[in-house]
Amino acid sequence: MNESTIQVTSADAAAATEDRFHRLRLIRWWDQHRLHEAKVVVIGAGALGNELVKNLALLGVGNLFIADMDRIENSNLSRSVLYRAADNGQFKAQTAASAARDIYPDLRAQHFNGNVVYDLGLGVYRWADIVLGGLDNREARLAINRACWKVNKPWIDGAIEQISGVVRLFVPDGACYECTMSEMDWKLLQLRRSCNLLSRAQMEQGKTPTTPTVSSIIAGLQAQEAVKHLHNLSTMAGKGWVYDGMSNEAYMVEYPRKEECYSHDTMEEVVELSGGAGDFTVADLLDEARHHLGGNAVLELGREMLEKLVCAKCGREEQVFASLGKVSADRAICPHCGHLQRDVRTFFRIEGHEPFMNRTLADIGVPPFDIILARSGDRLIGLELSGDAGAVLGPLSSQEGVEWS
Repeated sequence: MNESTIQVTSADAAAATEDRFHRLRLIRWWDQHRLHEAKVVVIGAGALGNELVKNLALLGVGNLFIADMDRIENSNLSRSVLYRAADNGQFKAQTAASAARDIYPDLRAQHFNGNVVYDLGLGVYRWADIVLGGLDNREARLAINRACWKVNKPWIDGAIEQISGVVRLFVPDGACYECTMSEMDWKLLQLRRSCNLLSRAQMEQGKTPTTPTVSSIIAGLQAQEAVKHLHNLSTMAGKGWVYDGMSNEAYMVEYPRKEECYSHDTMEEVVELSGGAGDFTVADLLDEARHHLGGNAVLELGREMLEKLVCAKCGREEQVFASLGKVSADRAICPHCGHLQRDVRTFFRIEGHEPFMNRTLADIGVPPFDIILARSGDRLIGLELSGDAGAVLGPLSSQEGVEWS
Protein backbone atom coordinates (compact mmCIF):
# COMPACT_ATOMS: atom_id res chain seq x y z
CA MET A 1 0.00 0.00 0.00
CA ASN A 2 1.56 3.33 -1.07
CA GLU A 3 1.40 6.64 0.77
CA SER A 4 -1.41 8.11 -1.36
CA THR A 5 -3.58 5.09 -0.69
CA ILE A 6 -2.99 5.44 3.05
CA GLN A 7 -3.96 9.12 2.91
CA VAL A 8 -7.19 8.42 1.04
CA THR A 9 -8.10 5.60 3.40
CA SER A 10 -7.44 7.81 6.43
CA ALA A 11 -9.57 10.59 4.97
CA ASP A 12 -12.43 8.19 4.31
CA ALA A 13 -12.19 6.85 7.84
CA ALA A 14 -12.25 10.36 9.27
CA ALA A 15 -15.31 11.27 7.19
CA ALA A 16 -17.10 8.14 8.35
CA THR A 17 -16.26 8.99 11.95
CA GLU A 18 -17.61 12.52 11.57
CA ASP A 19 -20.93 11.41 10.09
CA ARG A 20 -22.40 8.92 12.51
CA PHE A 21 -25.72 8.82 10.61
CA HIS A 22 -24.28 8.04 7.17
CA ARG A 23 -25.94 4.60 6.93
CA LEU A 24 -29.31 6.04 7.94
CA ARG A 25 -29.06 8.73 5.26
CA LEU A 26 -28.72 6.02 2.63
CA ILE A 27 -32.44 5.32 3.12
CA ARG A 28 -34.08 7.18 0.24
CA TRP A 29 -36.71 9.07 2.23
CA TRP A 30 -34.63 9.63 5.40
CA ASP A 31 -34.41 13.18 6.80
CA GLN A 32 -31.84 13.27 9.60
CA HIS A 33 -32.42 16.98 10.18
CA ARG A 34 -36.08 16.23 10.89
CA LEU A 35 -35.06 13.73 13.55
CA HIS A 36 -32.51 16.13 15.01
CA GLU A 37 -35.26 18.75 15.39
CA ALA A 38 -37.87 16.26 16.66
CA LYS A 39 -39.31 16.66 20.15
CA VAL A 40 -40.27 13.33 21.69
CA VAL A 41 -41.75 12.47 25.09
CA VAL A 42 -41.17 8.98 26.53
CA ILE A 43 -43.41 8.13 29.47
CA GLY A 44 -42.21 5.17 31.46
CA ALA A 45 -38.54 4.30 31.84
CA GLY A 46 -38.81 0.61 32.64
CA ALA A 47 -38.15 -2.27 30.25
CA LEU A 48 -40.01 -0.71 27.30
CA GLY A 49 -38.86 2.81 28.11
CA ASN A 50 -35.21 1.74 28.16
CA GLU A 51 -35.48 0.31 24.67
CA LEU A 52 -37.36 3.37 23.43
CA VAL A 53 -34.76 5.78 24.81
CA LYS A 54 -31.89 3.68 23.45
CA ASN A 55 -33.44 3.52 19.98
CA LEU A 56 -34.27 7.22 19.85
CA ALA A 57 -30.72 8.14 20.87
CA LEU A 58 -29.22 5.82 18.24
CA LEU A 59 -31.52 7.29 15.60
CA GLY A 60 -30.35 10.82 16.37
CA VAL A 61 -33.55 12.27 17.81
CA GLY A 62 -32.44 15.65 19.14
CA ASN A 63 -34.88 16.49 21.96
CA LEU A 64 -36.09 13.93 24.47
CA PHE A 65 -38.25 14.31 27.60
CA ILE A 66 -38.34 11.21 29.84
CA ALA A 67 -40.91 10.81 32.63
CA ASP A 68 -41.14 8.14 35.33
CA MET A 69 -41.91 8.18 39.07
CA ASP A 70 -39.99 5.06 40.12
CA ARG A 71 -36.47 4.26 41.25
CA ILE A 72 -34.23 1.52 39.90
CA GLU A 73 -34.33 -1.89 41.62
CA ASN A 74 -32.35 -5.08 41.15
CA SER A 75 -35.18 -6.64 39.16
CA ASN A 76 -34.83 -3.89 36.54
CA LEU A 77 -31.27 -4.92 35.70
CA SER A 78 -32.26 -8.05 33.75
CA ARG A 79 -34.62 -6.11 31.46
CA SER A 80 -33.19 -2.58 31.18
CA VAL A 81 -30.20 -1.91 28.95
CA LEU A 82 -29.51 1.59 30.33
CA TYR A 83 -29.18 0.66 34.01
CA ARG A 84 -26.30 -0.80 36.02
CA ALA A 85 -26.06 -2.25 39.53
CA ALA A 86 -24.49 0.98 40.75
CA ASP A 87 -27.70 2.80 39.70
CA ASN A 88 -29.88 1.01 42.27
CA GLY A 89 -31.98 3.53 44.17
CA GLN A 90 -31.62 6.25 41.54
CA PHE A 91 -34.60 7.70 39.68
CA LYS A 92 -35.22 5.82 36.44
CA ALA A 93 -35.97 8.91 34.36
CA GLN A 94 -32.86 10.75 35.47
CA THR A 95 -30.58 7.77 34.90
CA ALA A 96 -32.14 7.03 31.50
CA ALA A 97 -31.64 10.65 30.39
CA SER A 98 -27.97 10.52 31.39
CA ALA A 99 -27.47 7.20 29.59
CA ALA A 100 -29.15 8.57 26.46
CA ARG A 101 -26.68 11.47 26.37
CA ASP A 102 -23.83 8.98 26.67
CA ILE A 103 -25.15 7.19 23.57
CA TYR A 104 -25.67 10.40 21.58
CA PRO A 105 -23.80 13.39 23.05
CA ASP A 106 -25.68 15.90 20.87
CA LEU A 107 -28.99 14.80 22.37
CA ARG A 108 -30.78 17.29 24.60
CA ALA A 109 -32.54 15.26 27.28
CA GLN A 110 -34.64 16.27 30.27
CA HIS A 111 -36.02 14.00 32.98
CA PHE A 112 -39.18 14.24 35.09
CA ASN A 113 -39.35 12.34 38.38
CA GLY A 114 -43.06 12.25 39.14
CA ASN A 115 -46.50 10.82 38.51
CA VAL A 116 -47.58 11.69 34.97
CA VAL A 117 -51.27 11.35 35.84
CA TYR A 118 -51.24 14.08 38.48
CA ASP A 119 -47.92 15.94 38.36
CA LEU A 120 -47.06 16.43 34.69
CA GLY A 121 -48.39 19.63 33.17
CA LEU A 122 -50.20 19.60 29.85
CA GLY A 123 -47.63 22.01 28.39
CA VAL A 124 -45.16 19.14 27.99
CA TYR A 125 -47.59 17.34 25.67
CA ARG A 126 -48.09 20.50 23.63
CA TRP A 127 -44.31 20.93 23.33
CA ALA A 128 -43.92 17.42 21.89
CA ASP A 129 -44.17 16.26 18.29
CA ILE A 130 -45.08 12.75 19.44
CA VAL A 131 -45.49 10.83 22.71
CA LEU A 132 -44.36 7.24 23.30
CA GLY A 133 -45.74 5.19 26.16
CA GLY A 134 -43.93 2.38 27.93
CA LEU A 135 -46.49 1.89 30.70
CA ASP A 136 -47.99 -0.88 32.78
CA ASN A 137 -51.32 0.56 33.94
CA ARG A 138 -54.60 1.75 32.45
CA GLU A 139 -54.92 4.92 34.51
CA ALA A 140 -51.70 6.39 33.11
CA ARG A 141 -52.62 5.37 29.55
CA LEU A 142 -56.01 7.04 29.88
CA ALA A 143 -54.44 10.23 31.26
CA ILE A 144 -51.89 10.37 28.43
CA ASN A 145 -54.59 9.69 25.86
CA ARG A 146 -56.77 12.57 27.07
CA ALA A 147 -53.79 14.92 27.36
CA CYS A 148 -52.66 14.17 23.80
CA TRP A 149 -56.15 14.70 22.42
CA LYS A 150 -56.53 18.06 24.18
CA VAL A 151 -53.40 19.42 22.46
CA ASN A 152 -53.84 17.52 19.17
CA LYS A 153 -50.77 15.27 19.44
CA PRO A 154 -50.23 11.64 18.36
CA TRP A 155 -49.05 8.96 20.74
CA ILE A 156 -47.83 5.39 20.41
CA ASP A 157 -48.72 2.92 23.14
CA GLY A 158 -46.70 -0.20 23.82
CA ALA A 159 -47.62 -3.08 26.13
CA ILE A 160 -45.86 -6.33 26.96
CA GLU A 161 -46.59 -9.45 28.99
CA GLN A 162 -44.43 -12.55 29.19
CA ILE A 163 -43.07 -12.86 25.62
CA SER A 164 -45.95 -11.15 23.78
CA GLY A 165 -46.99 -7.57 23.23
CA VAL A 166 -48.89 -4.95 21.26
CA VAL A 167 -48.16 -1.58 19.62
CA ARG A 168 -50.93 0.96 18.95
CA LEU A 169 -50.76 4.36 17.27
CA PHE A 170 -53.43 6.91 18.15
CA VAL A 171 -53.81 10.16 16.26
CA PRO A 172 -56.44 12.90 16.80
CA ASP A 173 -59.59 12.53 14.69
CA GLY A 174 -59.27 8.74 14.76
CA ALA A 175 -59.86 6.02 17.32
CA CYS A 176 -58.14 6.71 20.65
CA TYR A 177 -57.06 4.53 23.58
CA GLU A 178 -60.33 5.11 25.42
CA CYS A 179 -62.20 3.88 22.33
CA THR A 180 -60.46 0.51 22.77
CA MET A 181 -61.32 0.07 26.45
CA SER A 182 -63.69 -2.74 27.33
CA GLU A 183 -66.11 -2.99 30.23
CA MET A 184 -63.52 -5.12 32.02
CA ASP A 185 -60.87 -2.43 31.53
CA TRP A 186 -63.13 0.10 33.25
CA LYS A 187 -63.88 -2.30 36.11
CA LEU A 188 -60.18 -2.90 36.69
CA LEU A 189 -59.58 0.84 36.61
CA GLN A 190 -62.27 1.37 39.26
CA LEU A 191 -60.55 -1.15 41.55
CA ARG A 192 -57.80 1.42 42.03
CA ARG A 193 -60.26 3.61 43.95
CA SER A 194 -62.07 3.02 47.25
CA CYS A 195 -65.78 3.72 47.79
CA ASN A 196 -65.08 7.40 48.62
CA LEU A 197 -62.97 7.78 45.43
CA LEU A 198 -59.67 8.04 47.32
CA SER A 199 -56.88 5.81 46.04
CA ARG A 200 -56.51 2.38 47.56
CA ALA A 201 -53.14 1.43 48.95
CA GLN A 202 -51.29 -0.69 46.39
CA MET A 203 -52.32 -4.26 46.93
CA GLU A 204 -49.50 -6.76 47.04
CA GLN A 205 -49.54 -8.07 43.48
CA GLY A 206 -46.93 -9.68 41.32
CA LYS A 207 -45.35 -7.42 38.74
CA THR A 208 -46.04 -8.16 35.10
CA PRO A 209 -43.70 -10.98 34.01
CA THR A 210 -41.79 -10.16 30.86
CA THR A 211 -38.42 -10.48 29.12
CA PRO A 212 -35.91 -8.08 27.55
CA THR A 213 -36.42 -9.77 24.18
CA VAL A 214 -40.09 -8.84 23.83
CA SER A 215 -39.31 -5.35 25.15
CA SER A 216 -36.86 -4.97 22.30
CA ILE A 217 -39.41 -6.15 19.71
CA ILE A 218 -42.28 -3.93 20.88
CA ALA A 219 -40.21 -0.82 21.60
CA GLY A 220 -38.38 -1.32 18.30
CA LEU A 221 -41.65 -1.11 16.39
CA GLN A 222 -42.80 1.87 18.49
CA ALA A 223 -39.61 3.77 17.65
CA GLN A 224 -39.84 2.80 14.00
CA GLU A 225 -43.45 3.99 13.80
CA ALA A 226 -42.41 7.25 15.47
CA VAL A 227 -39.74 7.77 12.80
CA LYS A 228 -42.27 7.04 10.04
CA HIS A 229 -44.81 9.38 11.57
CA LEU A 230 -42.21 12.15 11.83
CA HIS A 231 -41.56 11.61 8.12
CA ASN A 232 -45.33 11.60 7.37
CA LEU A 233 -45.11 7.93 6.36
CA SER A 234 -47.11 6.25 9.11
CA THR A 235 -49.63 3.55 8.19
CA MET A 236 -50.71 2.44 11.68
CA ALA A 237 -53.00 5.30 12.75
CA GLY A 238 -55.96 3.89 14.65
CA LYS A 239 -54.54 0.37 14.43
CA GLY A 240 -52.69 -2.10 16.61
CA TRP A 241 -49.96 -4.63 15.87
CA VAL A 242 -50.39 -7.70 18.07
CA TYR A 243 -47.45 -10.07 18.52
CA ASP A 244 -47.64 -13.59 19.96
CA GLY A 245 -44.17 -14.57 21.08
CA MET A 246 -45.04 -18.26 21.55
CA SER A 247 -46.04 -18.80 17.93
CA ASN A 248 -44.13 -15.83 16.44
CA GLU A 249 -47.36 -14.84 14.73
CA ALA A 250 -48.45 -11.22 14.42
CA TYR A 251 -51.50 -9.49 13.02
CA MET A 252 -53.00 -6.01 12.65
CA VAL A 253 -56.27 -4.86 14.18
CA GLU A 254 -58.20 -1.69 13.35
CA TYR A 255 -60.04 0.11 16.15
CA PRO A 256 -63.41 1.81 15.52
CA ARG A 257 -63.80 5.39 16.72
CA LYS A 258 -66.50 5.84 19.36
CA GLU A 259 -68.17 9.18 18.79
CA GLU A 260 -69.40 9.34 22.40
CA CYS A 261 -65.85 8.87 23.77
CA TYR A 262 -64.94 11.39 26.48
CA SER A 263 -61.34 11.71 25.29
CA HIS A 264 -62.24 13.49 22.05
CA ASP A 265 -61.92 17.01 23.45
CA THR A 266 -59.44 19.26 21.63
CA MET A 267 -58.70 22.91 22.39
CA GLU A 268 -59.28 25.26 19.47
CA GLU A 269 -56.62 27.70 20.70
CA VAL A 270 -53.90 27.91 23.35
CA VAL A 271 -52.96 31.27 24.90
CA GLU A 272 -49.41 31.36 26.23
CA LEU A 273 -49.16 33.27 29.52
CA SER A 274 -45.94 34.77 30.82
CA GLY A 275 -46.34 33.50 34.38
CA GLY A 276 -46.39 30.12 36.05
CA ALA A 277 -48.54 28.22 38.53
CA GLY A 278 -47.07 30.16 41.43
CA ASP A 279 -47.65 33.55 39.81
CA PHE A 280 -51.39 33.54 39.07
CA THR A 281 -54.19 33.41 41.58
CA VAL A 282 -57.31 31.48 40.65
CA ALA A 283 -59.09 34.84 40.29
CA ASP A 284 -56.36 36.11 37.94
CA LEU A 285 -56.78 33.16 35.62
CA LEU A 286 -60.57 33.37 35.61
CA ASP A 287 -60.25 37.04 34.63
CA GLU A 288 -57.94 35.98 31.79
CA ALA A 289 -60.47 33.40 30.62
CA ARG A 290 -63.27 35.95 30.62
CA HIS A 291 -61.12 38.43 28.74
CA HIS A 292 -60.94 35.92 25.88
CA LEU A 293 -64.35 34.24 26.09
CA GLY A 294 -66.66 36.67 27.84
CA GLY A 295 -68.19 36.96 31.29
CA ASN A 296 -69.70 33.48 31.39
CA ALA A 297 -66.38 31.64 30.99
CA VAL A 298 -65.42 29.01 33.56
CA LEU A 299 -62.16 27.19 34.23
CA GLU A 300 -61.68 23.43 34.06
CA LEU A 301 -58.60 21.87 35.63
CA GLY A 302 -58.54 18.61 33.68
CA ARG A 303 -58.33 16.53 36.86
CA GLU A 304 -60.56 16.07 39.90
CA MET A 305 -59.11 18.04 42.83
CA LEU A 306 -59.70 17.31 46.52
CA GLU A 307 -60.45 20.57 48.33
CA LYS A 308 -61.06 19.25 51.82
CA LEU A 309 -62.09 16.32 54.02
CA VAL A 310 -65.02 16.97 56.36
CA CYS A 311 -65.89 14.84 59.38
CA ALA A 312 -69.64 14.38 59.79
CA LYS A 313 -69.17 13.30 63.41
CA CYS A 314 -67.01 16.07 64.95
CA GLY A 315 -67.46 18.68 62.22
CA ARG A 316 -63.76 19.37 61.73
CA GLU A 317 -62.42 20.11 58.25
CA GLU A 318 -59.00 19.47 56.73
CA GLN A 319 -58.01 21.43 53.65
CA VAL A 320 -56.01 19.27 51.22
CA PHE A 321 -55.83 20.82 47.71
CA ALA A 322 -54.32 17.94 45.78
CA SER A 323 -55.32 15.75 42.87
CA LEU A 324 -57.91 13.31 44.14
CA GLY A 325 -55.99 10.28 42.93
CA LYS A 326 -52.90 11.24 44.95
CA VAL A 327 -54.76 11.00 48.27
CA SER A 328 -54.86 7.54 49.82
CA ALA A 329 -57.99 6.01 51.33
CA ASP A 330 -56.56 5.97 54.86
CA ARG A 331 -56.75 9.78 54.88
CA ALA A 332 -60.53 9.38 55.20
CA ILE A 333 -60.13 8.49 58.87
CA CYS A 334 -60.65 11.58 61.06
CA PRO A 335 -57.44 12.21 63.05
CA HIS A 336 -59.44 13.98 65.81
CA CYS A 337 -62.35 11.65 66.64
CA GLY A 338 -61.40 8.50 64.73
CA HIS A 339 -64.51 8.50 62.53
CA LEU A 340 -63.77 6.12 59.68
CA GLN A 341 -65.36 7.93 56.76
CA ARG A 342 -64.85 11.66 56.30
CA ASP A 343 -66.73 13.31 53.46
CA VAL A 344 -64.74 14.11 50.34
CA ARG A 345 -65.27 17.61 48.85
CA THR A 346 -63.90 17.89 45.34
CA PHE A 347 -63.89 20.28 42.40
CA PHE A 348 -62.62 20.46 38.84
CA ARG A 349 -64.61 23.47 37.56
CA ILE A 350 -64.12 27.01 38.81
CA GLU A 351 -66.98 29.48 38.31
CA GLY A 352 -65.86 32.43 40.46
CA HIS A 353 -67.68 31.92 43.77
CA GLU A 354 -65.19 29.45 45.26
CA PRO A 355 -63.66 30.33 48.65
CA PHE A 356 -60.11 29.84 47.35
CA MET A 357 -60.12 32.42 44.56
CA ASN A 358 -57.17 34.31 46.13
CA ARG A 359 -54.95 31.23 46.33
CA THR A 360 -52.33 30.70 43.64
CA LEU A 361 -52.81 27.90 41.15
CA ALA A 362 -49.88 26.08 42.75
CA ASP A 363 -51.61 26.38 46.14
CA ILE A 364 -54.66 24.47 44.86
CA GLY A 365 -52.56 21.68 43.34
CA VAL A 366 -52.10 22.77 39.71
CA PRO A 367 -48.74 21.42 38.43
CA PRO A 368 -46.19 23.72 36.74
CA PHE A 369 -46.41 24.24 32.97
CA ASP A 370 -50.01 23.08 32.94
CA ILE A 371 -52.73 24.23 30.54
CA ILE A 372 -55.99 25.23 32.23
CA LEU A 373 -59.08 24.87 30.05
CA ALA A 374 -61.40 27.85 29.69
CA ARG A 375 -64.90 27.07 28.46
CA SER A 376 -67.85 29.18 27.41
CA GLY A 377 -70.65 27.38 25.62
CA ASP A 378 -69.15 25.39 22.76
CA ARG A 379 -65.86 27.33 22.82
CA LEU A 380 -62.85 25.74 24.50
CA ILE A 381 -59.42 27.36 24.75
CA GLY A 382 -56.33 26.64 26.82
CA LEU A 383 -54.43 28.99 29.10
CA GLU A 384 -50.86 27.75 29.25
CA LEU A 385 -48.66 28.56 32.23
CA SER A 386 -45.70 29.15 29.91
CA GLY A 387 -43.67 30.86 32.60
CA ASP A 388 -42.90 27.40 34.00
CA ALA A 389 -41.57 26.05 30.69
CA GLY A 390 -37.90 26.66 31.45
CA ALA A 391 -38.06 24.93 34.83
CA VAL A 392 -39.91 21.87 33.48
CA LEU A 393 -38.24 21.48 30.08
CA GLY A 394 -34.73 22.50 31.15
CA PRO A 395 -32.36 22.31 28.16
CA LEU A 396 -35.30 21.58 25.87
CA SER A 397 -36.58 25.15 26.16
CA SER A 398 -34.89 28.08 24.45
CA GLN A 399 -33.81 31.28 26.17
CA GLU A 400 -36.57 33.19 24.38
CA GLY A 401 -39.24 30.68 25.35
CA VAL A 402 -40.56 27.43 24.04
CA GLU A 403 -40.00 26.91 20.33
CA TRP A 404 -43.25 25.35 19.14
CA SER A 405 -43.33 23.40 15.89
